[in-house]
Amino acid sequence: NLCTYIAKGNVALSVIMTTATTISAIFMTPLLCKWLLGATVPVNAMGIAVSTVQVVLAPIMAGMALNKWSPTTVEKVLPVAPLLGVFSTLFLVASAVAQVRDPIMEAGLGLQLPVLALHLLGGLFGYVVPKTMGFEESIARTMAMETSMKSSAFGFLLAKLHFETFLTRVPSAVSVVWMAITGSTLAVIWKYIPVTDEKK
Repeated sequence: NLCTYIAKGNVALSVIMTTATTISAIFMTPLLCKWLLGATVPVNAMGIAVSTVQVVLAPIMAGMALNKWSPTTVEKVLPVAPLLGVFSTLFLVASAVAQVRDPIMEAGLGLQLPVLALHLLGGLFGYVVPKTMGFEESIARTMAMETSMKSSAFGFLLAKLHFETFLTRVPSAVSVVWMAITGSTLAVIWKYIPVTDEKK
């Protein structure tokens, strides 16, 4: 949501998409883990669902409630929100990488390149598809942000809390870095490119 704001995207749509994917993640994450990994990795589906509610959905709902019932408080915090978001991202990235530094170094480019491709392709398709369908620039930017920046930090937390195998944390830790780099780079570039095709 922060990068969408910086990139002159549609913040309301970003919040809606984040909420929708978060709600679906409560059900889909455990189901996909059971389906894709259940045969080889023990998965606590209920634990993952509870963590999703606690870590992602609850803060979103709290923010929406605060904006509705105490808009003056939100207005006071809003000017410093981007800076707080940047520092929070830095701490998340540093914490995740530090915990699995050695496995990341050992994996090398064989891990880095696929994870980078995941974020780049997500952003590319997230931008190109809505543009070819005739959506406005701000909508395309928003969808690109949403598809290139899904929460790797949350994935790292789930791996840490609910998977016994230590190495399950490594891909998410790498993804946290590339998510921050690709998302923030896109946001800064788009910040200086005017949105000119908006309907009035």
